[in-house]
Amino acid sequence: MTETKTSRAILRGLLIGGAICIGASVPAFSQVQSSQTVEHGTPTTTVKVESGVVEYVVGNDLLVKMDDGSIRHFGNVPDSVTVNVDGQQLNVHQLKPGMHLKRETITTSTPRVVTTVETVTGKVWHVQPPNHVTLTMENGENQRFNIPDGQKFTINGEVTDAFGLKKGMVVSAQRVREVPETVVAQEVQRTGKMPPPPPEPKADVPILVVFTPAPAPAVETAAAEPAPTKLPKTASELPLIGALGILFCCLSLMTRIISVARKNSIRHGHVELA
Repeated sequence: MTETKTSRAILRGLLIGGAICIGASVPAFSQVQSSQTVEHGTPTTTVKVESGVVEYVVGNDLLVKMDDGSIRHFGNVPDSVTVNVDGQQLNVHQLKPGMHLKRETITTSTPRVVTTVETVTGKVWHVQPPNHVTLTMENGENQRFNIPDGQKFTINGEVTDAFGLKKGMVVSAQRVREVPETVVAQEVQRTGKMPPPPPEPKADVPILVVFTPAPAPAVETAAAEPAPTKLPKTASELPLIGALGILFCCLSLMTRIISVARKNSIRHGHVELA
């Protein structure tokens, strides 16, 4: 885009008139007229946000713990730099540990092309091709101009170079310069928040008091008598004797039954053998 505009400017300069390099020592006469136009492009905006918590402030030195965990030291902060904290503009001396600071840097870049057109009109007094030409201005003073390499001039509708210039010719030449540049503007917004208040003390809570009654006085009791080693004789021995009699009768009956059964089995055994 820039090269295209530059080529167009050179072509326009060749068609309109010869471009002449004006020396730095040339005064600004009325015959040397200059005009400038600016063509702006589409601006682009970027926003950079940085925030952190103030660790400590000593004089004009500020230490901030950033949100990403890194520690940044801002040394020799000017007093003119302020932070908007709850509507108040505070400088570095008024910042307190625990404050949360945020800085937004808004950068706007605007491309533009500055076109400068210089017009020189005069009568050729002397020419030394292809280096320079001296023109007599309308006020009667002579001025010397350097001629760029390969420069062409248009005189009375005809194009010629520096070798075609003759004394007495009236020359009206233009020099067109197009300079692309980028204008960068920055706006910094600094805001902050006061540190959070300390936690409030806990509300009064009734305390549960456990009352332990005093132990009752010990009561003296009589020593317990040892248990008797033998049971007292409170019943007769007749039931025991009766139980033993029944037991012996049952044993005698069982012995009788077993004896009879053995004899029967022996008798049947002799019969089968006979």
